[in-house]
Amino acid sequence: MPSLSIEITRECPLRCPGCYAFHDDHLGGLVRPRQVCDYSGQDLVDRVMRLVEEHRPIHLSLVGGEPLVRFREISVLLPMLEARGVHTQIVTSAVRPIPLEWREIRKLNIVVSIDGLQPEHDARRRPATYERILRNIEGHRINVHCTVTREMTDRADYLQEFVELWSRTEGVQKIWMSLFTPQIGEASREMLPPESRKSAIDTLLRLRREFPKLEMPEGLLAVYRVPPQTPHSCMFAKTTRTIAADLERIISPCQLGGTPDCSQCGCFASAALGAVDRHRLLPGIRVGMIYSLSYRLGRWLKRVQSGRGMDVGTVEVPAILPEPAPD
Repeated sequence: MPSLSIEITRECPLRCPGCYAFHDDHLGGLVRPRQVCDYSGQDLVDRVMRLVEEHRPIHLSLVGGEPLVRFREISVLLPMLEARGVHTQIVTSAVRPIPLEWREIRKLNIVVSIDGLQPEHDARRRPATYERILRNIEGHRINVHCTVTREMTDRADYLQEFVELWSRTEGVQKIWMSLFTPQIGEASREMLPPESRKSAIDTLLRLRREFPKLEMPEGLLAVYRVPPQTPHSCMFAKTTRTIAADLERIISPCQLGGTPDCSQCGCFASAALGAVDRHRLLPGIRVGMIYSLSYRLGRWLKRVQSGRGMDVGTVEVPAILPEPAPD
């Protein structure tokens, strides 16, 4: 599995509107996220490392809940993960100080979630206020991630002001922008109407030329305009396994859980991999086709190695080229 995402804890001191990780249907509706068990101490360290050994990811995301609730355990995990060549990403609200020793981990990416400009952010994400974030990221190099909601599109210069502010903030390497992704049938104030979504994409396309820290390639924004219509056609959903805080439940169909409305997907990770998927190496050959071939071959070989299907007459040998996917 190229990428693994682990909800390292179900605990979080925030109650952010629109948070997918605490949506009632995040785990399929059978149990609510705050009802599952989670782990701490050496037990958590051991269980996470067993998952890493089992799935052998190239990239690991530690999300939550709030990962900094388990900062002691993560401080133990990070050197172990780096020794295994795993690139680790921690997605946090920066509600508490980020340990300074994390600066020594070369294969670590710290992403701080920020919900718009200070008045809106502080109202939504207290106690992880702007003042606390700026204090807690001091001495670190971070990426800023913001999910665009309807409120941020009501003022024409809102996104520009946000990008400009964080572009000049010391320690910020990159700025990533997602668009709010609703669940099927959802009707909430965070949702972007079609005209607001189009306007936000057009604005980001313009701002990326003016602010180099805004890492929003044209190919990624093109995926926002026309997202994958199902999880089956989403490169991110196919390449990333997300595991709940009990370290057992698989969250599907992607890290959003529940029944996300793929037609309105604005997930940065999905769009980034979608841009790679759609990139053409040669006329008629996309990167995604090469991945699909590799994926199918891998599944077939795994079956053979496990002893299932050793009879060639019963083994479904993958085609030399994958079935073409619609552009």
